[in-house]
Amino acid sequence: MKRFDRLTVVFVLLTAAVFAAVNIFLVKTDLGEDKSYRVEINRIVKQLEQGEKPDADDFEQVTQIREYDGAGDFYKADSEYVIVEASGSLWRISYEQKKTSKTGVYVSVNIGLGALTLMLLAVMLYTRRSVIRPFQKLKDYPVELSKGNLTEPLKENRSKNFGRFIWGLDMLRNKLEDNRKREYEHARKEKTMLLSLSHDIKTPLAAIKLSAQALSKGIYKDPEKQISTAKSISANADEIEKYVGEIIRKTENDFLSYEISISQFYLSQTVDHLKEYYSEKLSVLGIRFETESFTDCLLSGDPERLTEVLQNVMENAVKYGDGGSIRLSFGEEENFRLITVTNTGCTLPEEELDTIFDSFRRGSNAAGKEGSGLGLYICRRLMHDMGGEIFAEISGGDMAMTVVAAKA
Repeated sequence: MKRFDRLTVVFVLLTAAVFAAVNIFLVKTDLGEDKSYRVEINRIVKQLEQGEKPDADDFEQVTQIREYDGAGDFYKADSEYVIVEASGSLWRISYEQKKTSKTGVYVSVNIGLGALTLMLLAVMLYTRRSVIRPFQKLKDYPVELSKGNLTEPLKENRSKNFGRFIWGLDMLRNKLEDNRKREYEHARKEKTMLLSLSHDIKTPLAAIKLSAQALSKGIYKDPEKQISTAKSISANADEIEKYVGEIIRKTENDFLSYEISISQFYLSQTVDHLKEYYSEKLSVLGIRFETESFTDCLLSGDPERLTEVLQNVMENAVKYGDGGSIRLSFGEEENFRLITVTNTGCTLPEEELDTIFDSFRRGSNAAGKEGSGLGLYICRRLMHDMGGEIFAEISGGDMAMTVVAAKA
């Protein structure tokens, strides 16, 4: 803000200097004489040649029109004049040459400079009030968000320039705060679950240890007792396996938290967004991007989540393809619309297709590439929650990932 204020002061001083320089220039500059008398003389000559007798009173600068009569004062230099020949006679045309007035020029130039200065100053003041000042209030907010200070809401601002931006920041704050609450709640539930299951596991685990020790020391001589003890160990192991399976299932289901808002939207809404973004990005990367024509239709689901799924698939095509081409094609099956992203240069073994949608599983072609193994798992979860599906196929060295979206 202070820097902008200094810039405004510099602008005012420079404007004053320009005003002074222009006015000094006008004072020292000779604007010249009014040459319009020549036009009047030419008109008089034409009238004389046509046999007319022009009157000096009809002209602004001409004072006298006199035909040569042999008098000696015809050439007397008592005023500005010219001698012309017309209709076989000499004519003396006297005139008063007017000086160009500087007053009008001064006024016009100063009014123009003043209006321009006021307009620029108004723009600077508007920028200060509507852009710089609101931004000053927001400059520290992202830093506070990064520190986890999420409790203080943003004050409403009626600025057309920042109203939606402020609303978006406040939405982000609310989202981060909700996520943090869910994380705390999830951590609490997870700890409670682990403590409970750990306690439940202790009983069969202790029984297994006792039975194993008894068998190892030969306490049970009777073969039937040995078989009974082995079965008891197996039953307790099954119980532990059940608890472990429950831990895995709950952990797998709870480590992701997201919201889906089902609505109706057009397929073109999602496709146009993809084309707009990836046409430029893939052009920069030198990857050919082809999009088949399609018939628009109404889909049911969350448009933002469907876009998220397709972006994830497109990023995989860029990351794991050979950089040759990526094609976006469309199909139809009963009450579903198929959107397929195909990339050249697939290096994933076909036997791994069944596992690429599992959590924390990455294909053998992912070595040396960044990733968590969650992208396609999240895509499948999202599509299932929207009543759709996602699957992959390998054909002729190309990877085809198909998103199945439900029609409205």
